[in-house]
Amino acid sequence: MSNEKVFQMSFAKVYSLLENKAVRKGCTAEEVQTVVTWLTGYSAEELARLLETDTTYGEFFTKAPCLNPNRVLIKGSVCGVRVENIEDPLMREIRYLDKLIDELAKGKALEKILRHE
Repeated sequence: MSNEKVFQMSFAKVYSLLENKAVRKGCTAEEVQTVVTWLTGYSAEELARLLETDTTYGEFFTKAPCLNPNRVLIKGSVCGVRVENIEDPLMREIRYLDKLIDELAKGKALEKILRHE
């Protein structure tokens, strides 16, 4: 799938998929929300409002109020690609979230998922 197709996907649809993945693995919707708000700077209320709009996945990240500066501490592979090596800045942000949700779904503690220096 091309980057443009990913960027144009519905944020609400992608969020639902990410949430379902984590919940199937025993996590809560609140934990997913915590990860997303930590990464992007959106409040829980802003996130809830965005889920009711036709915001694209790309817009969700480009309009994020405050991308967490510690997100650069996220390392590892998603879909066989190391997130720290992704050249397209927007795709890297998207893969950071994918990586965090993967870690959550694998049972990693929130304290470790939410990187601190």
